[in-house]
Amino acid sequence: MEKRPLIDKRPLGNTDMHVTRLGVGLSEIGSGVSERTASDVLNTALDAGINFLDTAECYDDSEDLVGKAVSHRRSEFFLATKTGHAWDGYSGKDWAVKTVRDSIDRSLKRLKTDYIDLVQLHSCSVDILKKGEVIEILQEAKQAGKTRYIGYSGDNDAAMWAVESGLFDTLQTSFNLVDQKARFGLFEKAKSKNMGIIVKRPIANGAWGAMKSPSGYAQGYFERSQKMLELGEIPEAPDDRILLALGFTLEHDEVDVAIVGTKTPKYMQKNVEMLKQLPISEKAMAELHRRFEQLGKNWQQLT
Repeated sequence: MEKRPLIDKRPLGNTDMHVTRLGVGLSEIGSGVSERTASDVLNTALDAGINFLDTAECYDDSEDLVGKAVSHRRSEFFLATKTGHAWDGYSGKDWAVKTVRDSIDRSLKRLKTDYIDLVQLHSCSVDILKKGEVIEILQEAKQAGKTRYIGYSGDNDAAMWAVESGLFDTLQTSFNLVDQKARFGLFEKAKSKNMGIIVKRPIANGAWGAMKSPSGYAQGYFERSQKMLELGEIPEAPDDRILLALGFTLEHDEVDVAIVGTKTPKYMQKNVEMLKQLPISEKAMAELHRRFEQLGKNWQQLT
């Protein structure tokens, strides 16, 4: 297989955004990271050519840090955020119309921008989607020029409903070597609707080959990894377990951009450098597919 350009770009579905296949997920910098460190991480990414940043209203200080660190470079990147949760002392309820509307306005202020490229509903349920009110608020924000596009971020039945509705420009969903459900129907359906596909958790939170179990939902990834690894070594897998995970995700052509988060500039640069070593071998890909199909037939996307 031929080597790809270091920073490969492609259209994000039917939008006018041409995004780098490696993007930056910004949940990690929102928790206990200094302004200086956040600035170093973000500017390292932009200096390397990455042009897609993804944050959320509920990632603690993430939006504020993005605004302070790189708003002066706004023309160099596409900016995505998420909405829906009452957060940071806000007194409303999750998924209330006023909460979503106020959240978008607050994001604009915190991000120090006149517009957001993509506002996504943040993992709400099928029932909330069917009710339709929060989707109307996103459409209202789009008409007002507050966001250029609207999307849904979530998994399983809610993700499929969002895709089939035809109301969203993009889908952000979980996909990695131990969470492959999206390739059984969801990706195909999203592409048939000309939606852009953003993959979250593309390296399974580092769970593959880890020495101990991480906390939170990453614990589920660790348990799945252990089961898949019990079947033996992966043929022709790279020695670097993170490279294997990232290479697996990016080898799926349906994926437009995979967002990876980090708290340190060193690891941000390392993520970029990994692109030079892709693609991973076809034998490794085939074996990872085979093991998931053998063991994970009933594994749902971890939310």
